[in-house]
Amino acid sequence: MPLPLIAIIAVFCVGYALIILEHNVNVDKAAPAVLTGVLCWAIYILAAPGLIDLASLPQSFLDAHAGKTAKEVVTAWVGHHQMLEGFAETASILFFLLGAMTIVEMVDVYGGFSIITDRIRSTSMVTLLWVIGTVTFFLSAALDNLTTTIVMISLIRKLIDEQSDRLFFAGIIVIAANAGGAWSPIGDVTTTMLWIGGQITTLKIMEAILLPSVVCLAIPLLFLTFRLRGRTISSPKQNAAGSETDYVVPESHRNLIFLVGMGGLLFVPVFKTLTHLPPFMGMLFSLGVLWVVSEILHEDREKAMESGMHILKVVRRVDTPSVLFFLGILTAVSALQASGLLAQAAAFLDNTVGNLDLIVFLIGLLSAVIDNVPLVAATMGMYDLSVHPTDSPLWEFLAFAAGTGGSCLIIGSAAGVAAMGMERINFFWYMRNISGLALLGYVAGCAVIMLEKQLLM
Repeated sequence: MPLPLIAIIAVFCVGYALIILEHNVNVDKAAPAVLTGVLCWAIYILAAPGLIDLASLPQSFLDAHAGKTAKEVVTAWVGHHQMLEGFAETASILFFLLGAMTIVEMVDVYGGFSIITDRIRSTSMVTLLWVIGTVTFFLSAALDNLTTTIVMISLIRKLIDEQSDRLFFAGIIVIAANAGGAWSPIGDVTTTMLWIGGQITTLKIMEAILLPSVVCLAIPLLFLTFRLRGRTISSPKQNAAGSETDYVVPESHRNLIFLVGMGGLLFVPVFKTLTHLPPFMGMLFSLGVLWVVSEILHEDREKAMESGMHILKVVRRVDTPSVLFFLGILTAVSALQASGLLAQAAAFLDNTVGNLDLIVFLIGLLSAVIDNVPLVAATMGMYDLSVHPTDSPLWEFLAFAAGTGGSCLIIGSAAGVAAMGMERINFFWYMRNISGLALLGYVAGCAVIMLEKQLLM
């Protein structure tokens, strides 16, 4: 293997190690992700003249750059074609996420999620587990697993006093949020990536993955039902939520923002179907509608700005470091794809493992240790759409595996990391009490997919 390609792999591995050891090195994972993406492309473009044969480039491109030296032509190919083409796909994902995160943040600021959470009441631990798990499952499909986890962890704090009891609920929330996000094109960032990339379509992924996702959640819930039956929960003595400001949101405003925001998120797949435009266009359309509605609701714009209720203030609360992390890691993966390293990895897996289903199953388990975003991005680059077309079983299985496999460890998904931080869940407590259940659910869901595949053959 040429030395420049080895250097790209080394930079990627070092950058990824810094991402995994984020809390040990005290550097936010977005920083090494961005640096890794830039450095991988820098090494590739500097070494490209020695890696790319002019004869392999399209004749139309060569004609357009006639008169230039071989080095200039190759550099132009990498910089103006390969990189910008890869960045266009990355940008579409980032704009989609920015729009979705802004809408969700706006609904949250107005207290819209209380419409759901205020209606959940039960003293039976088992009953509440099923209610919380079911609500999380379907809410995650409409929003995303990270946002849903934050909302539901906030809910159980209002419902359950004992932190030891809340830990089991937090574990189920992580499993349910990841399972619910897997079967919806907007429920998990990896499923969204596959949807935007053209690997899956809305109705087909819902049809193929809904049942396996239900099984993935039902198995852990059934085990906990027998383990925790007969136990009751105690509610906090004080359940009054303090407000950061004196601004009181009228109930009619809260309900309208909730309906417009949630309706906008659900409208995105419809918009794509009707217009055939990329999904981020539908998300930006929904954001624009919500923006206009919120502006109309504010009788006193200055007061809304001071209280933090105005959307210009809400935008500042969006998790920008997470967006930059996705930018960095997707940019790095696009460099691996452009340089041909992912194609070599695919060939290696085919020659050593061979079975595609087994490869995807292992990718799902690996996502419990390594972030599923780069894993899915790498897999998308490893297998071509011309060989595995849209809605191929490979992409559907990958959506499920990458979305749910991360539940096996608390650090294996964005939902798990959020729950870990909010409830201070011990890594080893989760391994002892939840990881085995999550693994059983994952294996059972994979078995359902394999059974469905056999029945359709």
